[in-house]
Amino acid sequence: METEKLYYIDSHLMAFSAHLLRCESLPDGRYLAVLDRTAFFPEGGGQLADTGMIGDVRVLDVQEENGEIHHYLSAPIAPEQTEVSCTIDREQRLRRMQNHSGEHVFSGLVHSTFGYDNVGFHMGESCMTIDFSGEITWEELLALEKRANEIVRENIPIKTFFPRPEELPSLSYRAKLDLTENVRIVEIEGVDRCACCAPHVSFTGEIGMIKVLSCERHRGGCRIELVCGMDALDNFNQRQQSVTEISNLLSAKRAEVSPAVEHLMAERDELKFVLVATERRLLEALAEAAPAEEENLLFINGQAISLSENADMQKAASGTGILKNEASQRELVNLLVPSCRGMAAVFTGSDAGGYRYVIGSRNSDLRAKAKEINTALSGRGGGRPEMIMGSCTASAVQIREYFASR
Repeated sequence: METEKLYYIDSHLMAFSAHLLRCESLPDGRYLAVLDRTAFFPEGGGQLADTGMIGDVRVLDVQEENGEIHHYLSAPIAPEQTEVSCTIDREQRLRRMQNHSGEHVFSGLVHSTFGYDNVGFHMGESCMTIDFSGEITWEELLALEKRANEIVRENIPIKTFFPRPEELPSLSYRAKLDLTENVRIVEIEGVDRCACCAPHVSFTGEIGMIKVLSCERHRGGCRIELVCGMDALDNFNQRQQSVTEISNLLSAKRAEVSPAVEHLMAERDELKFVLVATERRLLEALAEAAPAEEENLLFINGQAISLSENADMQKAASGTGILKNEASQRELVNLLVPSCRGMAAVFTGSDAGGYRYVIGSRNSDLRAKAKEINTALSGRGGGRPEMIMGSCTASAVQIREYFASR
């Protein structure tokens, strides 16, 4: 039996009564209820399903199957409740109608201005994404946005109707599919005419603000993020709060946040330059202090480890040093290699978390020795004959013992 679809009669109907035709349990723990009529919109047309209550039972999802609307519930409805009172989550439905109607306005403008089709539409929790079949510049999008909000201000009626099958061939409208029957048209006079199964607001004035958030190239066209109505207000408030917090952190007026951030980034770049130069001098100092008499050279966490005398391995294993990344390790190895007769090895990490290593040599084929090194140190890695990189789980003591024995 096909369910009477009240959302087509009145999209603002949020409470209604209906007769329960059946309620059955499902393997996933939910329950499926079918009513003789419903204002709950099932998922479709890019819009998510309504949620709400049937009696005192939560409606989790709504889907349509062969004209029958299936309500998925958190609990069963008692068999004796043949007539049930139903309520839709009003705020959620109204926001979705605002967004969907706003999307029709914007997509209609894109189509009439550029001839591009809406080839993808998704309504998320915070905004919509719309894919168009051609590229649009940001300046063009802002012009469309301005016109879309003028259409909101004009408060144009939004009409819905089911044309007769014989009318369809002569009716011009947007549609993603080649439809032939039960086609529902949503029309905004002078703006858009589109096939759509979802509920919409009655006038463009109900949409509220229409705001483009972003645009990027996508599959030969573009993908935009769009938000409307109360969701647009929420988005503005979130951005305003972020700007306020940033202005407080920078001790700058909100209107002056951008130049303040630019100034901060310039200072950061200058400090990075100084840091790189300072790190280079420190690495050079470490290389100059390396034991000249030893065959192999070993550094653990920026500390030169003696291979011929006792070394404080506990301090080395717990230290941090200046070698914060692999680039610094490689740089130190490159500085050590010219004066090293054997292998120059730089390790960073800890006994508990393991070590990252870079090993270099001008006198040994390290790629050939990588298997031996990794086996001895419970590690993995490889590279070129003159340099290998990897990680290991050996302790600092075991690392020292290996290089002292070579």
